Amino acid sequence: MNEMTLPRPGDDAMASAAAQTDTHDDPNLAPARRRTARRAGVGVVSILLVMVGLGAWAHIARQSSAAAALAMRENAVPLVRTMDVAADTAPRVVDLPGTMQAFDSATLFARATGYIAKRNVDIGSQVRAGDVLAVIAAPDLDQQLAQAQAQLGQMQAALLQAEAGKSLADVTNRRTSRMVVEGWNSRQQGDQDKSNLITESAGVRVAEANIVAQQAQVNRLLELTGFEKVVAPFDGEITSRAVDVGTLVTADQSSGTPMFSIARTNVLRVQVYVPQEYVFALRDGDAATITVPQLPGRVFHGTVARNAGALETNTRTLLAEVDVDNADHALSPGLYGIVHLQQRSDTPVVSVPSEAIIFNPGGLNVAVVENGKVALRHLNVLADDGANVQVQAGIKPGDKVILSPPVNVMPGMKVRTI
Repeated sequence: MNEMTLPRPGDDAMASAAAQTDTHDDPNLAPARRRTARRAGVGVVSILLVMVGLGAWAHIARQSSAAAALAMRENAVPLVRTMDVAADTAPRVVDLPGTMQAFDSATLFARATGYIAKRNVDIGSQVRAGDVLAVIAAPDLDQQLAQAQAQLGQMQAALLQAEAGKSLADVTNRRTSRMVVEGWNSRQQGDQDKSNLITESAGVRVAEANIVAQQAQVNRLLELTGFEKVVAPFDGEITSRAVDVGTLVTADQSSGTPMFSIARTNVLRVQVYVPQEYVFALRDGDAATITVPQLPGRVFHGTVARNAGALETNTRTLLAEVDVDNADHALSPGLYGIVHLQQRSDTPVVSVPSEAIIFNPGGLNVAVVENGKVALRHLNVLADDGANVQVQAGIKPGDKVILSPPVNVMPGMKVRTI
């Protein structure tokens, strides 16, 4: 077996000392090692200088590129689409909700107390003015009329009697007056006959006054008996009926019996509440059209006939009525419809597409092109239907408005137009 030789303590120190002795002993090795060290240092410095140079060159290149991009952005002139603003001379159409009502409507009450003897109409019946709707049987009223007429006959006979007595008293007075002058009768007799004539004349006047009073009573009862026939006050349609044959009706003013309701529907009133912003352009006689959602394709023509003349303080709206011809009875009272009012403005109005509107903290604006540069105009909006904005002030006809303006648009920016 081979034996392993272990290093002994002190061998390393002896080897190091031997190496130092060899170096000092060989003087030709030291300059070579110094030259090698210098070459290594120069190489490291060169590498560092190259790396610093490359970094500086890259930084300068990036700065130059950024400066060029900034200059290009600042000097770029965007290309924009524009449109020429024109005055809107067509009437402005205002759409407002409206409620249809009968041109004339009335509820007919009984003016004679009695029972319904005959009924000629029902709901939905078309009637003409003067048509008999129902007949009331009022025997008590008929008896009162007969009695009043009989009393009138008595008073007329009493008048004839009084006139006969007056005629006799007149003849007697004339005869007595001559005889008193001739001395055949006393003056007392003459005065008595004269007084009797005056009394008979007064009796005639009383009888005449009684006849006038009784005639008035007869006329009143004749009018009341005339109400036994209930007639239509105007052309129209029966919209409600509250009586039937045999129904008891009373003529009391406070608790009278309603019998029928009638409405004139060949012409309708469409009531519409006009907001304050449209009131000043509203004129009686203006044309209007009405549409009903349940009647697609039908357009009804009417005219603004009247308005309340004062706005309601709670809603700041003006009540106006549009008269609509309804000869074919296509419309009915109570329907809801849309009233389209055509209004002309006293001041010029221009229309701008919504795509040209700029929203900013100052409100609504548009960008216009003036001499190749952008100018912002604040708008006084009159109406906005979503697609177009009607402007009352801020721009004028002939201005070039930018459509879909750039996000960074600002006053003074140079632009090119298509």
